Amino acid sequence: MPAETAASLPIRSLHHVARVTRHLDESRAFYRDVLGFREIARPELGFPGAWLFNYGLQIHLIVNQATGEREQAASTIETRDNHLAFLVDDVEVVESRLTRHGIACRVNHQSSTGLKQIFFRDPDGHHVEVACYPPT
Repeated sequence: MPAETAASLPIRSLHHVARVTRHLDESRAFYRDVLGFREIARPELGFPGAWLFNYGLQIHLIVNQATGEREQAASTIETRDNHLAFLVDDVEVVESRLTRHGIACRVNHQSSTGLKQIFFRDPDGHHVEVACYPPT
């Protein structure tokens, strides 16, 4: 007997990704200056934070000092951990910007498909990936 498939919901797209931060100013600068987001108006929510937008996506930075900080050593950049991933047209441009900002990264090349991925961390240790995926 086939499994039941749930009816689709009226979801149109991903609206935002929330990132908990202990370093609001550094995280705001990272998403703005390194990844190219711009700050947008944020309502008074009773706690500090920032909202940023670009590429059809919002990043909501939420200050929470109680959250434990992640390790930020370059040797601990994981490719198999929760991460935010961006599709890019030119990985080398991103790699150059990361280098200019002194951000440690891990580069993966998949020779069989031509896929190049770059993994790095934001100021709170959250993993980020950028990649230029080959056409399918």
